[in-house]
Amino acid sequence: MYRNFYGLKEKPFNVTSDPAFLFLSRTHKEALDHLLYGIKERKGFITITGEIGAGKTTICRALLNKCDENTRTAFIFNPTLSGTQLLEAILEDFGIAPERKNKVILFKQLSSFLLNELAKGHNVVLIVDEAQNMRSNLLEELRMLSNLETAKEKLFQIILVGQPELAVKLDTPALTQLRQRIAVRFHVTPLGRDETAKYICHRLAVAGAPDVVHFEEPALNAIYAYAKGIPRLINIVCDRALLHGYVQETKSITEGLIQKSIAEIEGTVLETVPAS
Repeated sequence: MYRNFYGLKEKPFNVTSDPAFLFLSRTHKEALDHLLYGIKERKGFITITGEIGAGKTTICRALLNKCDENTRTAFIFNPTLSGTQLLEAILEDFGIAPERKNKVILFKQLSSFLLNELAKGHNVVLIVDEAQNMRSNLLEELRMLSNLETAKEKLFQIILVGQPELAVKLDTPALTQLRQRIAVRFHVTPLGRDETAKYICHRLAVAGAPDVVHFEEPALNAIYAYAKGIPRLINIVCDRALLHGYVQETKSITEGLIQKSIAEIEGTVLETVPAS
């Protein structure tokens, strides 16, 4: 609705995990570096945690774009599967048709695939998103999959991505063996105040209008106070604010427009919200 008004080629504050909009803050760059290191060095298990909306899935999509042709990847979005269904989903995402709904046969298929990829000099990576929702017995089955290795290196790099509850779950006695196998861990922290401003400018630039829309300093302060550096919340507020700017025919986003946007998001009503 507002793209033409601001001269944008696309909406800058969608909440989808589009790696084209990835803003490499200090913490996001470190997370990506940890992932690349864990894959390159064949470390086996890697965990990435962070609050809801912190940008974990976007980092993983950026990782997929950075993997070379010698890296095979699979991305599992639904962690609430049975052991057999998980094996089927993994094989299918690697482009392999499961032979039968039999765990032993599916495991042999996966093992054969991994050995063939190793013979080609390829690395294999499995990313499991929302891993905090996985049952403990399913996480333990992933540990068993990690037993597929040679005398010198892992055949399979498994990245568990989840909210802080994942770290809590991994600390339980039932998952001691899995926890001991996690070689690389990283927690994605929220953006700082200055990074929040840079993040907003970055997304506007990617969308095609870096100098057209101006977020005033009090507006940026209000965004940071509300979103606390969580990218998804920043996107939601900024998208709503651009809509209000369009309605009021202004390209300067004021604190008043931000407060109005926040009030609508939270389902509250402000008596009067000035444009400036």
